[in-house]
Amino acid sequence: QGQLADSGGGLVQAGGSLRLSCAASGVAFDRYTMGWFRQAPGKERDFVASISGRGRLTEYADSVRGRFTISRDNAKNTAYLQMNSLKPEDTALYYCAAANFYPLNRPRGLSYWGQGTQVTVSS
Repeated sequence: QGQLADSGGGLVQAGGSLRLSCAASGVAFDRYTMGWFRQAPGKERDFVASISGRGRLTEYADSVRGRFTISRDNAKNTAYLQMNSLKPEDTALYYCAAANFYPLNRPRGLSYWGQGTQVTVSS
C-alpha cells in the first residue's frame, strides 16, 4: 500500500520562503503525477501545482504562478514545492497527492494523499 508523507510547513513572514517535501513509499513513483493542494479553514481544497511522472510537464494555479515551483527527484521518490514571496492568503493546510493520470488539477479520483502540513504566513 502506497503512502505519502508531506512535511516542511511552518510559520513565516510575508515575503518569505518555504519548501515543502512529499516522500512517497510503496509506489512506482515515476509512474505517478504528483500534485499539491491546499485548504484554508472553511474553504474547499484547491489545486496549487502538479508535475508529470518524469517531470517534463508542470501546471500551476494562477494565484501561485511565478512564485511557487514544483519539482521532483525520482531517485529519492520525493516531490517538492518551493514557495517564494509568500503572502498571508497562502496560509492553509497543504497536501501532496499522487494520481495515475495527467493533468492533475482537481482533488478527485486521486490515488494517494499526504496527511497535510500547515503553512502560516504572517503579515
